[in-house]
Amino acid sequence: MSLSRPAAAAPSPSPLVSRSLLPMGPRSAAVLTLASVAGLIMFAWPLLQVPDPAAAEVAPPFVFLVLLPVVVLVVLAELSEGGMDARSMALLGVLTAVNAALRSLSAGVAGVELVFFLLVLAGRVFGPGFGFVLGCTSLFTSALLTSGVGPWLPYQMLCAAWVGLGAGLLPKRVGRRPISARAEIAMLVVYGIVCAYLFGALMNLSSWPYMLGVAVPGHEGSLAYVPGDPVQDNLHRFMIYTLLTSTGGWDTGRAITNSLAIVLLGPSVLATLRRAARRATYAAAGTRP
Repeated sequence: MSLSRPAAAAPSPSPLVSRSLLPMGPRSAAVLTLASVAGLIMFAWPLLQVPDPAAAEVAPPFVFLVLLPVVVLVVLAELSEGGMDARSMALLGVLTAVNAALRSLSAGVAGVELVFFLLVLAGRVFGPGFGFVLGCTSLFTSALLTSGVGPWLPYQMLCAAWVGLGAGLLPKRVGRRPISARAEIAMLVVYGIVCAYLFGALMNLSSWPYMLGVAVPGHEGSLAYVPGDPVQDNLHRFMIYTLLTSTGGWDTGRAITNSLAIVLLGPSVLATLRRAARRATYAAAGTRP
């Protein structure tokens, strides 16, 4: 009498393996890359513009303020089209609400902002596409709650989206084994510090050209943007402007906040997010965990 062998159960994923809830195909990756390049150009236009010497004044390209939200919406539509199920949408909504509440509580005073550490951890677990979308929705929702809607909002959304995107692109080998969990936390801390300073620098770059002039005692001239000057001269003025107005205060406070939050809350939050990712995986496969 022959007995049929029971079907082998699907192997359970490692507790430290991330699972992308928003997989990106070649077309989505291409759209995301083009949008990121366009976004960088929109941030760096003062360093790239060559004005007409005969012009009386140089008008800033205000069309960027219209194009940037359109670019973000196109990327969100491309990433979410057919790539998110009901569980992924629910998880995105929950994380967006938590992030918006955290930003409302911290309010960014002296650089204390709790919105970025959860964005880094979620991007790490759920992948670059999910991290990009979560960055956009978190900043947009928190702006609605705090009445922070303005011309700076599209730039904030894009910068936060890049933070989540970069977290999802970090090396997957780090953290594969339980013994290397500390290495993963250390990597995320370093990434959080880098993101804190880059976020501040990019946001400064988006508003710096509109400054009328910043005079510094002991420094020749001002630190304002000078249309038509060589790139290195404008870049030098911008770096000094950022160091004096943001890096030593707001950006450093943001870096310290990210580091402490990831070290203290990172292991438990990562475990919770990965448990949710495994449940979503089993639900999609029709099996029980």
